[in-house]
Amino acid sequence: MKATDINNPEYFHKVVDCQYGCPAHTPVPEYIRLIAAKQYTDAYMVNWESNVFPGILGRTCDRPCEPVCRRGRVEEKPVAICRLKRVAADNKDDVTERLPKIPTRKNGKKVALIGGGPASLTVARDLMPLGYSIDLYDDQAKAGGMMRSQIPSFRLPPEVLDEEVNYILDMGVNATFNTYVDSLKSVLDKDYDAVFIGTGAPSGKNLDIPGRNEATANIHVGIEWLASVAFEHTGSIGKRVLVLGGGNTAMDCCRTAKRLGGEDVKIVVRSEFEKMKASPWEKEDAMAEYVEFLNCHVPQEFVHEEGKLVGMRFEKVEVVYDEQGRRNLVPTGEGPIYLECDDVLIAIGQDNTFPWIERDIGLEFNRRGMPVVDKVSFQSSCQRVFFGGDAAFGPENIITAVAQAQQAAISIDLFCHGKDVIQDRPGPGVTLTSQKMGVHEWSYDNQISNDGRVHVPHADKEKALSDRKVEVELGFDIELGFKEAERCLNCDAQTVFTGEKCIECDACVDICPTDCINFLMNGSEKELRQQLRAPANNRDQDLYASGKLKQTSRIMIKDENVCLHCGLCAERCPTGAWDMQKFLYNVTKAGQTCAG
Repeated sequence: MKATDINNPEYFHKVVDCQYGCPAHTPVPEYIRLIAAKQYTDAYMVNWESNVFPGILGRTCDRPCEPVCRRGRVEEKPVAICRLKRVAADNKDDVTERLPKIPTRKNGKKVALIGGGPASLTVARDLMPLGYSIDLYDDQAKAGGMMRSQIPSFRLPPEVLDEEVNYILDMGVNATFNTYVDSLKSVLDKDYDAVFIGTGAPSGKNLDIPGRNEATANIHVGIEWLASVAFEHTGSIGKRVLVLGGGNTAMDCCRTAKRLGGEDVKIVVRSEFEKMKASPWEKEDAMAEYVEFLNCHVPQEFVHEEGKLVGMRFEKVEVVYDEQGRRNLVPTGEGPIYLECDDVLIAIGQDNTFPWIERDIGLEFNRRGMPVVDKVSFQSSCQRVFFGGDAAFGPENIITAVAQAQQAAISIDLFCHGKDVIQDRPGPGVTLTSQKMGVHEWSYDNQISNDGRVHVPHADKEKALSDRKVEVELGFDIELGFKEAERCLNCDAQTVFTGEKCIECDACVDICPTDCINFLMNGSEKELRQQLRAPANNRDQDLYASGKLKQTSRIMIKDENVCLHCGLCAERCPTGAWDMQKFLYNVTKAGQTCAG
């Protein structure tokens, strides 16, 4: 096995599982340490540089960082990374003086943003400080896109949304609202240097089964209904409500229905409970508000009487997986199941739709009606046009939209400066610095808390269910935020090994609490993974291998998967062969190499 090249910026990045798992690669341990030190404004700005919307995401993020959190390998639940982001947002000082300064003299380049959601706002945030003139077009009355129209106020208060959206608009974005762009060609004719499309996936999927047209007055497409509620066009719903679908939109629909008069609200879905697409915490919140879940029910018919919806019929199925893991819905033979209802909300998915993009302007579409977009540059076949967020590859989430938009902004900047959007693309910024302050001291807290995950306080349930604008989650206060921050294992503090200093005393092997350090004769990776003191069966994480050691010709092998970054090996080592070094990985932003 070859010695590990720790100069490769992606090696230790992969070890910081939370940051690696985040689409925007937010340096999670860095801001959690700042929260523990009560430096909330600093923690907020670390987030803002990476993910643009800390207060919004601290309430609504899909949390791809948490399932991969290293804490989840030593106990049941990971660090509440998302909710700690909110601690920074809720307790920060005024940050306006720390936001980028916008040059009064522009660089002569003009960019159009179509759509006012998280992707377009991120592109504006990254390009405005470089002197670009930005025109934003959106069909809503205010910016925010799906964050405003589809996320209920009891999860995301409007004042939080407005604050973070306005940080960007106040940079001088020329925003045109209540304007639907019906022709991309007309936008391109305005001589923009580049156009970014961040229009999301605005079309909710329908359900074409018998009775759909006849009972249409009480059958609503979920995302359209949520938008109608958000903009206060809808203020009530029937007492008996069926929500079709098992994703996060379905959870928002059922919880909103409870607040608008729904007394008997049921989620009805084809899949098993465990396979529902909704995040586990979203399902838990819905159940806590007395929403009933009916799984393995396939819709058959909307039942109506003289055009008025009175119920639905379903077929009960069981889910059977074949040898290839494909799902099959097999009828149980129980006969149709009838559920009475006054209203139905359809939340079975979203589609992209681009009727406003002409097909004769050199912009290629695939068979699914999606634009052909490069996955690195986010450039379309029409070189001036870039995509990001749900408009690029289909429905995802806010943090993915932010990450894609940051990459699109880099490409736009390169393109506008005549550079190649792939070949001239800058790499990430990386630092690796020793944390040693003494023989047994480090510049970070390595006394690992044994406390379990802190529960997030909630508003009084009766009060919350009576008013859709009452925020349900209250967030951590300062004391609870500190307690949860102390659970972080500081997995960006890397155990760096220098073979020339090692005397092979095996002291590090003896003291390691997870048996992740080994000294073995070299061999193939497959063989070595099974020869370790604790077999390394998780191939998603690498083995850290040294070169041949001078005394015994063995090599040092460390399983990065189970290392707790506790620093005991470095404390115990008599020669300093082990050192704890903080690894900081920052994704490059637009303009770091070519603005001018």
